[in-house]
Amino acid sequence: MAAPASDLISVFSSPQELGASLAQLVAQRAACCLAGARARFALGLSGGSLVSMLARILTRRIQMVTRADLITLGAMCCCWVTLSLRLLQTHLLSRLPIPDSQVITINPQLPVEEAAEDYAKKLRQAFQGDSVPVFDLLILGVGPDGHTCSLFPDHPLLQEREKIVAPISDSPKPPPQRVTLTLPVLNAARTVIFVATGEGKAAVLKRILEDKEENPLPAALVQPHTGKLCWFLDEAAAGLLTVPFEKHSTL
Repeated sequence: MAAPASDLISVFSSPQELGASLAQLVAQRAACCLAGARARFALGLSGGSLVSMLARILTRRIQMVTRADLITLGAMCCCWVTLSLRLLQTHLLSRLPIPDSQVITINPQLPVEEAAEDYAKKLRQAFQGDSVPVFDLLILGVGPDGHTCSLFPDHPLLQEREKIVAPISDSPKPPPQRVTLTLPVLNAARTVIFVATGEGKAAVLKRILEDKEENPLPAALVQPHTGKLCWFLDEAAAGLLTVPFEKHSTL
């Protein structure tokens, strides 16, 4: 696949500068959406280190734009892991003035198949009128193997086109049972931002952003149909890139 336009790859001197810029973007996008005709902001956030990064800065900036009609659809990828849900609640959601009724999560107490069906039903209710849920903003991570959400290389779920939420019982990394959004949902978003830091991501980012592979990695399959795709990287993660990118300094 062709490399994305250079203005969609942003490289920051440190994870701290990346986090500050990302938090500002989220706050601006929320304010814009809440002031618009729909008066709603639908945010999808993957778990892991992204939660801690956002919690440090986002909570200070989002206060000025959060209202009762702000919808946060959180922990969408790894909620099958109870710890992931707990981290999201402890480090981020508990610091934001968002009613619990507007935080839509996967129920980790259900068997994986039932959890996927339950989450899909919740999303259908939240996105009434949309055949596929359309997030205003998705913030995703990417693994060293190129996986995103719980979509792994060469896994049959990469071919899923009907379900918006799918269970996975044979994950190549622990835990084996997970619930994930599918590619149709990721590619329906208005904006998708991938966040990657550290030299451990450098090799896979080069493959995703520069190589034309016959069998693209899962993260490379995220190409919003009508939305915008952005990459927020620190210098270490971008260390092997030769495509043009924009260098940013925010602090």
